[in-house]
Amino acid sequence: MAQPAYLRIADDLRRQIVEGRLTPGDRVPSRHQLAEQHDVSDRVAVEAVRLLVSEGYVETRSGSGTYVRHRPQVRRLTRSWYRERRGSPFAADMQTQGRAGTWRSSSETTTAPPAIADRLSVAEGADVMRTAYTFLADGEPVMLSTSWEPLELTRGTPVMLPEAGPHAGAGVVARMRAIGQTVTLAAEIVTARAILAEEADRLGEPMGSIVMVIQRTYSGDRPVETADIIVPVDRYELAYVIPVD
Repeated sequence: MAQPAYLRIADDLRRQIVEGRLTPGDRVPSRHQLAEQHDVSDRVAVEAVRLLVSEGYVETRSGSGTYVRHRPQVRRLTRSWYRERRGSPFAADMQTQGRAGTWRSSSETTTAPPAIADRLSVAEGADVMRTAYTFLADGEPVMLSTSWEPLELTRGTPVMLPEAGPHAGAGVVARMRAIGQTVTLAAEIVTARAILAEEADRLGEPMGSIVMVIQRTYSGDRPVETADIIVPVDRYELAYVIPVD
């Protein structure tokens, strides 16, 4: 089927931005110019621009026009097993970049939905500790994470609350070691999708932005923690460092 006209116009502008023919700060042709160039109505041209605004490629300025949006500098997020053993991988990454890595978190006891129960190898509806994180670099929100830990392992122990107690902020590997659980495997599945409204609000990203979702699970004799890590693609690229024996 033929692609709708507004999608063709948006794709043409998107390609010009990606290829650098339109650079940050450049003014995008007006709706009248786009309509004339592509032989469409003004309404179709407006829909094309509206789509690019929602995707974060352009921004409108009242009384001035539409301009290519300045995007954040893309930084590298290293996913490295040997660094996972030393505490927070996010803090380690920020340190190598000369930035202060901190995070906000809140934990609550809840029950495991089907997908999380499967990842943790527990029964659906089993008690879990759910912790929501907002990670910040120099005070700016850059990444989100939601983790789940089975309470049948941690209930009543000093590590029951991931960010409270004597092992707060030590990282999953060290915390689990403190209660006799040895983590030997970190598995990650990476996918991408459109950002959700709550995520856009917390990260300061426009609706329509694309995020990577890192589905990470720590295991030893059994899974001890699983998490969904949300990374905006316009801020980070992932680099995997894998030791070879």
